[in-house]
Amino acid sequence: MLEPAPQTPNYLLRPFSPSLPSVSPPPTSVMPPPPPPPSLTRIYSDKLLSLLSEKSTFRVSSEFDSDSRVFFQRISCKLFDNLARLKLSFINNNKREILEPQLMITSKYFSIHYDPEEHNALLRTSFDVGSTLHFSVAHHVKAQQGEVSMYADLPHPGYGIQLSSTVPSAGLPKATVRFPVGEVTLEEREHEDAPRTMSMRGILRGQVLNGDQLMSFIPSISIPSNAVSFAFKRRLTPRDKLSYWYKLDSNNWSAVYKHKYEKNFKFRAGYDSQVRLGWASIWVGDENGKAREAPMKMKVQFMLQVPQDDITSSTLMFRCKKRWDIL
Repeated sequence: MLEPAPQTPNYLLRPFSPSLPSVSPPPTSVMPPPPPPPSLTRIYSDKLLSLLSEKSTFRVSSEFDSDSRVFFQRISCKLFDNLARLKLSFINNNKREILEPQLMITSKYFSIHYDPEEHNALLRTSFDVGSTLHFSVAHHVKAQQGEVSMYADLPHPGYGIQLSSTVPSAGLPKATVRFPVGEVTLEEREHEDAPRTMSMRGILRGQVLNGDQLMSFIPSISIPSNAVSFAFKRRLTPRDKLSYWYKLDSNNWSAVYKHKYEKNFKFRAGYDSQVRLGWASIWVGDENGKAREAPMKMKVQFMLQVPQDDITSSTLMFRCKKRWDIL
């Protein structure tokens, strides 16, 4: 008996069996669950990093002093979209050692100055109350001492009162009254062989020679020491200026002549009778300005010191400060 030939299986169609219920094939893959939302810590850390890196500018300045033969290094960076600045300064000696590191964070109203070697911090803050009261506070963390100062503008222009006191207080606050032609300061001072006594200092500024605006006379007196001194300043030309100081109690005097060739080139010469020393210096770059405003962002000073008692021991010194903007 012949058996029916087997049919060729069709692999494109799934075989149908009426005796078995149809079962759907198992899923070939499982979708992963959605990722969890970012935590608040991650969100704020990302924002902090963006603030630190956004528009940040690194500035490096190096200053060499031939007298001390050390390099003064400073690195600064703007933070929080120019709301604060981070500064790191230190000294490099001839042995390439890092000495006296200082770390500062400064802003418009608050600053922190930290000394890693002394493990000490100086905190400063300043704020205004209205348009006439100005407050400033300083606190040394390690010494637990500080100072509070208040300055009040009076209704008349050029007039003001400043009060300052140490914290904790060691006596009466120091008071200074300023007016357009000078100022008077009243404070308590300690003396070696006497208790704390009140001391007063006064400075007057005025024009002489029939109101000549190119000449100033500034006397100063201290009580109870009765130390009297005066300063005389005369502008000879728009580029030349002569200054003279004299102390009546000690007969010491000093004189300085200045000649300004242009903004970034200045010559100065002077003599000090107290140390019996004559000197002359040349500034390349604005003496009181910043290095970024000088040509090539560099300031150079050459100074010659000549002792009156020993001219052969004269010394030529120089200082150089250079700044680089990294970013």
